[in-house]
Amino acid sequence: MKYRSTRGADCVTAAQAVLKGMADDGGLFVPEAFPAFDWEACLEKKPLEMSAAILAALLPGCGDVPGLVDKAYFNKFSTPLLCPLVRVGRFWSLELYHGPTSAFKDVALSVLPRLISQARESSGIKTIHILTATSGDTGKAALEGFHDVPGTEITVFFPEDGVSAVQKAQMTSQEGNNVHVIGVKGNFDDCQRGVKKAFAELSSRLPEGVALSSANSINIGRLVPQIAYYFMAYAELLRSGELRRGDAVDFAVPTGNFGDILAGYYAKKLGLPVGKLICASNANNVLTDFLSTGVYDTHRPFHMTTSPSMDILVSSNLERLLYDVLDENSEKLCACMNALGSEGVYKLEDATMARIRESFVGYDCSDERGKAVIRSLWKDWGYLCDPHTAVGFAAAEDYRKEYGEERPLVVLSTASPFKFPEAVLAGLGVKARGNGFRQMERLSRATGCNIPEKLRTLAKKKILHKEVIEADAVTDAVRAVIGKEK
Repeated sequence: MKYRSTRGADCVTAAQAVLKGMADDGGLFVPEAFPAFDWEACLEKKPLEMSAAILAALLPGCGDVPGLVDKAYFNKFSTPLLCPLVRVGRFWSLELYHGPTSAFKDVALSVLPRLISQARESSGIKTIHILTATSGDTGKAALEGFHDVPGTEITVFFPEDGVSAVQKAQMTSQEGNNVHVIGVKGNFDDCQRGVKKAFAELSSRLPEGVALSSANSINIGRLVPQIAYYFMAYAELLRSGELRRGDAVDFAVPTGNFGDILAGYYAKKLGLPVGKLICASNANNVLTDFLSTGVYDTHRPFHMTTSPSMDILVSSNLERLLYDVLDENSEKLCACMNALGSEGVYKLEDATMARIRESFVGYDCSDERGKAVIRSLWKDWGYLCDPHTAVGFAAAEDYRKEYGEERPLVVLSTASPFKFPEAVLAGLGVKARGNGFRQMERLSRATGCNIPEKLRTLAKKKILHKEVIEADAVTDAVRAVIGKEK
């Protein structure tokens, strides 16, 4: 099985795609063809076996996958289910935050470092530098996965004033001899743009034995592990008798960079009976408007919201979907990406949008409505959720109101409510006093819910990373990190 760039570069192996992260032509790696996959047999497996089967199918040649998966998840998650499914009124919540950093990114970023390490060892590369832009959760999950991994260096760029206090403390207190955490005076799009520019400018000028890769979902090795939890949710609904095999299930996905929801689309391409993928956005509703109008337009205000991990206007993984619905026409895809880069906008033909709308629909949610959702879920069902998950529940409600379908609808719960205590307290109508750590304690007292252990002890951690740079200095920062390793 081979991988090709969305922008037309030559094919590479799965291991090479994981190692490179991003294609030399600036495109993203996608499977040359999706393999035949026994999705029904996969549903009969336990969670780790399910993950291993999907990884082996889509990333062949990446080593001992079952062993890799066992080691990746061993003793890291607070539940053997990895991602438990919880009934919440007429919906279900797929809780993806029971890993070491209390965010959904842990599912994939427990696996990716091992995939990259195996690929590095077989390639002859001495040191691989992982470059990561984060809107909050990816950074800590990547740092947790890569710290002190032999042969790797990891540099995380985050918007200095665009993440929650808890997210910032998680990243800036990260220990490890190979980690670098740098704040950027700008938003996530500035961080992502800077990392892509660093790839483009430095990839061909690296010292011998040194390579660049990414822990963002632009890396196919980060995206593929996320497919598994769509299968896990479907299997649990089957076991509980909520559906019959072959019935469709809808998924509402809080969406920023389009990776998590694209994993659902890839699950569908592997045969899983996925119904509608409901793209849930906050006030930065560029995806909602795109799905409605066919115009992707970044000329709009950038809003800093209570769901900061979704504060994104350029959703990188959408490129992979476009490539698919454009019948793998790299020339048409490049025209869209070039227009986005030069003019900040592109428009798709009606026929192409019709194909996208067969699988996707979009809704957005304001901060005020998100607060109301947090309050109603707690009041009506005793269910506590974070502001990103609240956006997902709001989209689920809007979808049901518009279409009235009664098949199962699963909301992806992407982070622990204790990562965003100020916003959750506001939703509950409780005054948020003190810093993020005091707010976590107040939230626990108000609800009787326990603070995850690693968040509870975070206040005692020493801040180790204090560097802050201008938005246009990302490449120079990467160059300086690489220079230290000579």
